[in-house]
Amino acid sequence: MSRSKFNLKLNLKLSSKVYNSKLFSPKLSTTLLSTFALLSCVGLATNNAFAANSEQNAQVSQQGLPKNIIMVVADGMGPAYTSAYRYFNDDPSTAEIEQTVFERHLKGLSSTYPAPVSGYVTDSAAGATALATGVKSYNGAISVDVNKKPLLTVLEWAKQQGKKTGVVVTSRINHATPASYLSHNESRRNYDELANSYIDNGIKADVYFGGGWTNYIRDDRNIVNEFKQAGFQYIDSYSQLAGLENDKPVLGLFADFGLPWALDDSNKHRLAMMTKAATGQLKNDAGFFMLVEASQIDWGGHDNNIATAMHEMDDLAKLMEYLEVFVEKNPDTLVVLTADHSTGGFTLAANKEYRWDPEVLRTMVHSPATIAKKIIAKDQLNHKEINQWLNFELNTEEFQHITEIDSSHQQAKAQYLLLSATEKTEKKAPELKEFYRRAILAIIDKRTNTGWTTSGHTGIDVPVFAFGKHSEQFSGQLDNTDIAKKIFTLLGK
Repeated sequence: MSRSKFNLKLNLKLSSKVYNSKLFSPKLSTTLLSTFALLSCVGLATNNAFAANSEQNAQVSQQGLPKNIIMVVADGMGPAYTSAYRYFNDDPSTAEIEQTVFERHLKGLSSTYPAPVSGYVTDSAAGATALATGVKSYNGAISVDVNKKPLLTVLEWAKQQGKKTGVVVTSRINHATPASYLSHNESRRNYDELANSYIDNGIKADVYFGGGWTNYIRDDRNIVNEFKQAGFQYIDSYSQLAGLENDKPVLGLFADFGLPWALDDSNKHRLAMMTKAATGQLKNDAGFFMLVEASQIDWGGHDNNIATAMHEMDDLAKLMEYLEVFVEKNPDTLVVLTADHSTGGFTLAANKEYRWDPEVLRTMVHSPATIAKKIIAKDQLNHKEINQWLNFELNTEEFQHITEIDSSHQQAKAQYLLLSATEKTEKKAPELKEFYRRAILAIIDKRTNTGWTTSGHTGIDVPVFAFGKHSEQFSGQLDNTDIAKKIFTLLGK
């Protein structure tokens, strides 16, 4: 049986007219019924699904295309993350569980597998390539096919149609996901080559916001200056977003690599802030296509770090709430949100205990890495100070665990020194900060009863959300390539 036979379609008969205040009721019961209906219908016969899809495509040609398309990629966000965010966002003082922005716009699921040469579990490059081009490729590919030939991306096509284009990310702007919309390379690891291509292969976007000083301001080449020479504004701090000149392209780099964790950033809702500035720059008569990536949900998953992951999810939620307002004011706009894959094998509850408790996550104001730095900067451990940094109180057992970290680190360091020179090249020297950081993560996992199965990616399907003009096109069981194909169609291809 071919893979395409699994790509079932679901006609929920939702249109852009459903975007109104009635859908924003806080009643969770509505969400649960909608979700049950969605899951019950996923198994519809493919003939009916394809017929529904044909009807939808006909409607697109009759009703006209969206003027603006905003593609949001939540890197690493599998279904467990949106479920966890529901409870993280909940107000425990009320009887109801408050509805989230994600529940308001759930449309279906997407499979994420890469080209057969890479098996069933994708990396971010192959996942983004599928979302950007509609073609599956090998893990590591940046919008090239399995034969390493360049593939047209939806952003490139939008630019060719006269639309403005933009990229807003919390990673560096030449990381796997944004690069897959902007460039072509046989390997995602060729960061300098990808940075060079943003100039050498023709400037393809009018707005770039994210990190990346390390690749754009180098000893061998200053690409920032080249953007300036091409007529771009350049900014390197959030405070400069408010002073941008209209109708002039802009490059904004705000960090050496990726931006700080949302927990540590000067603006914990930086995605909404940057996207608001970007939409202001991109609005024009011909419309625009913009990629927005919540890049660091994935990094929280890789790190098995539920604290940072939930605050990255909160950053994403505030972005989506801003986009709801934008679409209400600009109804000729389509917003699509999905993930490239899920990360970490994250579970709500672990160890046979029927409990997941996000209480300590809600109060945290620093990432575990920042707290670890604060601890090692002190000559002595202070229970009260650590409680203040965590913004919750450690019990006696938890604090005792922290006090034993220095001894554990010394033992690991002594063992490392006994290794041969060859063995040392294969193993990283033990770092005290990392020992404290891991201890904090373990305490948080135990408090919340969070489970993880891997520090890598998983092969599960991911949710698809959409609202605005022709959002009904993204209903049902999709493949990641379907999303790009539909966007190409909505861009007039």
